[in-house]
Amino acid sequence: MDVYARARESINAAHSADPIRTPDGAAAELVYADRMEAWVVKLDPAASPILRLAARCQHLERWSVPRTSFPQDKPGYLAWRRSLYVKQAARAVELLRAAGVEAGEAEAVREWVSKSGLKTNPGTQALEDAACLVFLENEIAGFAEKHAGYSEEKYVEILRKTWRKMSPAAQEAARVLALPPAVAALLQRALASG
Repeated sequence: MDVYARARESINAAHSADPIRTPDGAAAELVYADRMEAWVVKLDPAASPILRLAARCQHLERWSVPRTSFPQDKPGYLAWRRSLYVKQAARAVELLRAAGVEAGEAEAVREWVSKSGLKTNPGTQALEDAACLVFLENEIAGFAEKHAGYSEEKYVEILRKTWRKMSPAAQEAARVLALPPAVAALLQRALASG
């Protein structure tokens, strides 16, 4: 077994410990990792093994730091996300190095997973593109249910910010997603308003 296969096994084992389960009983973060990697490969069929592994580390053990462990305001949310980026990146490096992945590749994963160089680092952008597409394709309906009190304008702003984070290739992929009609209408509003 090569180092990438060993690293994949370790990353998948970490995801499998997620106590949150999908309706079919799968670990939610393992499902998320599969979706992240699938989008990275869809956008770049020649994606390197290390980029594919990095995609799988996007939410690595995210469940271990509940959102409720930070203040429930916007600064608290931003601090929670920043802490996750650092923690997930460090854990990714730990698992990759233990599997025998070369230090330089592991450090590239740290940079990508920690969101360093968004819009300028191709690896970071690849992960951001995949995360945005997973959100639009698989998570936005659940997000809307969880945040039923948000106004339409709040959703339009969320979609606008999501769109701005994506590369042109990811935006093109998003344009052909089969979104729920209400989401598609809000996305059109977001794009029309800049």
